[in-house]
Amino acid sequence: MTKAVLSLSQVNFRWPGRAGFSLSVPDLIVAEGESVMLLGESGSGKSTLLSLICGTLLPDSGSITLDGTDISALSGGARDRFRAEQTGVIFQQFNLLPFATVSDNILLPLQFAPQRRKRTHDATREAENLCRALGLPDGTTRAKASALSVGQQQRVAVARALIGHPPLIIADEPTSALDATSQAAFLDLLFGQIGAHKTSLLMVSHDPRLGDRFDRVIRLEDIAEIKRDGQ
Repeated sequence: MTKAVLSLSQVNFRWPGRAGFSLSVPDLIVAEGESVMLLGESGSGKSTLLSLICGTLLPDSGSITLDGTDISALSGGARDRFRAEQTGVIFQQFNLLPFATVSDNILLPLQFAPQRRKRTHDATREAENLCRALGLPDGTTRAKASALSVGQQQRVAVARALIGHPPLIIADEPTSALDATSQAAFLDLLFGQIGAHKTSLLMVSHDPRLGDRFDRVIRLEDIAEIKRDGQ
């Protein structure tokens, strides 16, 4: 039986306030080495679900299990450490430190994840190898992130997520600003890297045209009940 890297069971969450929003996910599983695309329109609750999976939000009820640990049962500090160890996140806006070097940006997660760092024999060399595998020129690791093109910054964000081989990569609309050719090239690079280490991928998007690249495509509306006040 294939190991489940991520498992959600009977998860319920409600944003407080006048414009209340609630999300219920009875069941969601991502297997080891599986690539899953989560489709949903803007405002459909994708960001809320990712925040729950990452542990930056806590569910009101239910369990979110990552690599065998129920993160919703951990303290705030323990969740932060566990997230750094077990997940690599590719943000839509990349979230690089602009005046730090590319190497410093890639190695940043390892400062908060000692076990993830132990999985790298030579972290600096691994950062260089990742940059090379992702098509960045030699010497890029010494450049400031702010000196790179948008496409190069995107590849650095991928390298930062992959460093130390976390079991789950979460990608939040990473191709939304790219044209079709650039999207295809980016996905080629991303899938090449996750395939080499049996890494699981959960990528959120609103573009169904990308679905053929993934093992499985899930529409948020098919796995979740979403309610807003007044509905």
